[in-house]
Amino acid sequence: MGSRRFYGDEFKEQAVRLVHDSGDSIPSIAADLGINAGNLRRWVRESRDDGGSSSSLSKDEAAELVRLRRENRKLKAERDILKKATALFAAEPN
Repeated sequence: MGSRRFYGDEFKEQAVRLVHDSGDSIPSIAADLGINAGNLRRWVRESRDDGGSSSSLSKDEAAELVRLRRENRKLKAERDILKKATALFAAEPN
C-alpha cells in the first residue's frame, strides 16, 4: 500500500487559489499538481467554509465570473483555430 503524504498549509492555499483563479476543473488542476482530486476538492470546500476568497463575491458575481471565464476560454480557442487556419492558408501555393 502507498504511504500517506502530507501537504503544508501554504501548498494547500496555493492549490485552492489556483482553482479559483484559473477556472479549470478540479480534476485537471489536481492532475497537474500530482495530487488526488478528492483532496483538492476538500481543500476548496474547507476554504469556502472558512470564509476563503470565494466569499468576497456575491452569488451573482461568482456566477458571472464563471460565465466570463468560460467565454474567455472559448474565445481563446476560437482565436487559436483562426491563427492556425491563417497560417495554413498562407502556406498554400496559389
